[in-house]
Amino acid sequence: MDDYRLIADSVAADIAAGRLRPGDRLATQRRFARERGIAGSTAARVYKELARRGLVVGEVGRGTFVRSAERAPDLALIDLERNYPEVPGQAALLTTGLRRFQRPGALESALRPSGPEGTPAAREAAAALLARRGWSPEPARLLFAGNGRQAIAAALSALVPPGERLGVEALTYPVIKGLASRLGITLVPIAVDVHGLCPDALAEAHRSAPLRAVYVQPTLQNPYSTTMPVARRAELARVLEALGLRAVEDAVWAFLPDDAPPPLAAFAPGHTILADSVSKRLSPGLTAGFAVVPEDRAAAYAAAVRSGAWLPAGFALDAVTAWIEEGVVAQVTAAKRADVTARQKILAATLGGFRLRSDPCSYFCWWDLPGSWRAETFVAAAARRGIAVTPAAAFVVGGGGAPGAVRFGLASPSPEKLERALGVLATLARGAPEDAAVD
Repeated sequence: MDDYRLIADSVAADIAAGRLRPGDRLATQRRFARERGIAGSTAARVYKELARRGLVVGEVGRGTFVRSAERAPDLALIDLERNYPEVPGQAALLTTGLRRFQRPGALESALRPSGPEGTPAAREAAAALLARRGWSPEPARLLFAGNGRQAIAAALSALVPPGERLGVEALTYPVIKGLASRLGITLVPIAVDVHGLCPDALAEAHRSAPLRAVYVQPTLQNPYSTTMPVARRAELARVLEALGLRAVEDAVWAFLPDDAPPPLAAFAPGHTILADSVSKRLSPGLTAGFAVVPEDRAAAYAAAVRSGAWLPAGFALDAVTAWIEEGVVAQVTAAKRADVTARQKILAATLGGFRLRSDPCSYFCWWDLPGSWRAETFVAAAARRGIAVTPAAAFVVGGGGAPGAVRFGLASPSPEKLERALGVLATLARGAPEDAAVD
């Protein structure tokens, strides 16, 4: 085991034993390195490892705070970071789609290796699933990956060479930050407004130093829940075409609004790779990702899937194809739309008096905290009460400071647990940080 992990284990032991408690501030990395007699780079790896384990949270320039104890079962009992919607009865619905594997040879065929092209039936089914008002993708443009994140990773790899620049919304899906780091891509934050990513800001960033592509979430952007109106999508498409830029459109949450505008891919089909998956639509244990890829980038995308070991599973593609064809996905989607509406009512009833950014169709919410609270302090205080939320710093791109805000998901706990958790958070926010530090 690397030395930094041994050191992280010792800090984790202090947290588990109560010698370091939720809300305690750790030493600066420089001071930690000096006290332990280690290199500054090793200290940085220790702190990164502690954050990976979910034990600490911090922001640049503000410090690192203990978040929860590794073996304390009373903490993070209600996880509002994980955000996978499941509705009653969906397992029974999904069971019906597995009947086809009882036919002679069906299971044997599904268990064979699959390539990024999938099968003709899978392409037809995925194209039907992704179709929106005013837009339907050509089945020939569909390619597949193991899951949604891999579909996005393959798109980034196909469009942005190592060392090049990718534009992203100034606050973006945190997984993109990790993918960019692993692919050697430099992220460039692009300003957003109430309608989403600003095309003028994208053009200005490209003029200052060329971008190779932009990653964008036009529908239910994470973390703000913003949905771009049609006019903004058309304007962004014009900028992409004028600059010769490509876009990676993340449509993972776009199934929730039944009246969402057509995707960006409908406005700039030759400049957009649209990525989607079934994990949010169906269940977190199901992994199949798809992408609508322009013809001139199909070979590069397929090569990225293969070289990244992001190939889809044949069994998953066959099962998803059955669920789409038999109407199961449509039934589960309708149930989740009703579920998110009910959870939004709980949100309004418990936190309606605070500064929130969400959408009636969104399973997540951005909370601009009262002025007395800093995000990392609030996260630590919430953890002490058994609730896990995500600090704003997780979404920030670049070296700028993070706002005093948190994001939380509405999907994973039961409605009863969600209501209880949001009630606790509301009481916490109305108090003072110094009071929250006292048991």
